[in-house]
Amino acid sequence: MSGLDRWAEKDVSTWLKEQGLVEYSNLNLNGYKLLHLEKEDFLKPPLSRVTSDGGQQLLDMIETLKIEHHIEAHKNGHANGHVVPLGSKARGNGTVNGFRKEMVQIPMPEPERTQYPVEWAKTGVAFGYALCCFVFTTFMISVVHERVPAKEKTPPLPDKFFDLFNRVEWAFSICEINGMVLVGLWFLQWLLLKHKSIIGRRFFFIVGTLYLYRCITMYITTLPVPGMHFKCSPKLFGDWESQMRRVMKMIAGGGLSITGSHTMCGDYLYSGHTVMLTLTYLFIKEYSPKRFWWYHWICWTLSVVGIFCILLAHDHYTVDVVLAYYITTRLFWWYHTMANQEVLKKTSMGNFFSRVWWYQFFQYLEENVRGIVPRKYQLPVSWHQLPWSHVKYSRVETQ
Repeated sequence: MSGLDRWAEKDVSTWLKEQGLVEYSNLNLNGYKLLHLEKEDFLKPPLSRVTSDGGQQLLDMIETLKIEHHIEAHKNGHANGHVVPLGSKARGNGTVNGFRKEMVQIPMPEPERTQYPVEWAKTGVAFGYALCCFVFTTFMISVVHERVPAKEKTPPLPDKFFDLFNRVEWAFSICEINGMVLVGLWFLQWLLLKHKSIIGRRFFFIVGTLYLYRCITMYITTLPVPGMHFKCSPKLFGDWESQMRRVMKMIAGGGLSITGSHTMCGDYLYSGHTVMLTLTYLFIKEYSPKRFWWYHWICWTLSVVGIFCILLAHDHYTVDVVLAYYITTRLFWWYHTMANQEVLKKTSMGNFFSRVWWYQFFQYLEENVRGIVPRKYQLPVSWHQLPWSHVKYSRVETQ
């Protein structure tokens, strides 16, 4: 591309996406139209339909682009130290007769910050937030367990799925095995991601917030056990020391029934297993290449079978699973929509996302990320950093 005004529509669309202005990328703008945009153009369709700031951000970026392109185009022809003829104007090619050196100052732009800064400190904050929410959820399960009515006095609530399918005893084990496989696959995939710090803090924030919501729902409405097969641990009636030991045992076992750590009842509304099965699949699909369709189908199958087995085991009411799926998918989609649109990272009257309680935390995590995070991969350790890659060889001569 020799000039900005000769950019094709595809070039302009690519540039807009790189700048995080995806909302303008489908308006069929070529280079000439882009450079001649004015404030008035954003007051009428089609630009008025997609802008929320009157086009100010786009106009500022266009001005910056013009300056950068001007400097790039002229940096080879205006170097310092050109000689200029005395008493006359310099020729365009710098050729002179009389000689006088004239220093030409060219304002150089400051080096731009990377679009995807590492910022591991923020990832650590998000991990601490998720860990606190997980511990608090475990403690809340112990509190709710003391309030669950006895199944002899309060039988399970009617559930349409339970009417259609008889209970399968081993089904819940399949659910937890599928969940561990998906978590393992996501962890390995995350290790290979180039921008793992950004994607990691997104995962930690979303899973932490989902478990925080779960604390609230299970506490304010305590449902009876979904089936008569449940064997709940004895209630401790205020023995806090025993409750803390029980909480620590559950944390050590990852809150899984197959490890024998989850023997408490009451954490039904909504399903934590459904949260993990759904969320790991969403992250796996979002941050892996589209050509890995077979990988996506395998993970989708693991997720769907796991969720179905939760209901087949009669370990959660159907409303627990439906609500968990709904909240998980919506929070994932909302967060990524906000993260991928620069205009939604700024507080304004037209940005209704800025009214959610976690918006400032979101701004802290995403303020320096510009644009959609690409699906790029790299080895977590460079080959040259491995100890055996530094072996030196010496030449041995034989007679």
